Amino acid sequence: MSTDATITGGANAPAVEAASAIPPAELDRLTDDIVAALKSVYDPEIPADIYELGLIYKVDIGDDRKVAIDMTLTAPGCPVAGEMPGWVENAVSAVPGVQSCAVTMVFDPPWDQSRMSDEARVALDMW
Repeated sequence: MSTDATITGGANAPAVEAASAIPPAELDRLTDDIVAALKSVYDPEIPADIYELGLIYKVDIGDDRKVAIDMTLTAPGCPVAGEMPGWVENAVSAVPGVQSCAVTMVFDPPWDQSRMSDEARVALDMW
């Protein structure tokens, strides 16, 4: 999928890379809506969403509007490790225009607190 758009997760506005057959205005809307969907998913033990926590490593939006997400967890032994990918798939699949969503759990590089946005740091009182 060399013409896919990629959203890199992390603090604040995502970067969109590569050319896409999806019209720019539609790609912008999809990007914003996917980020909003990701921000609706929370780890039940942490009062910050998974996007602001920096758990989303990569989002690929294919020209066919299929979305592939690489994400991680704060720790490999997280109690919701088996459930969270499904929560992410359901949230992103509900975005108008998304055909499907597949989530891949990755642990390289390992997550650390430097991946958190300022918003997450404030929510967790980590200043």
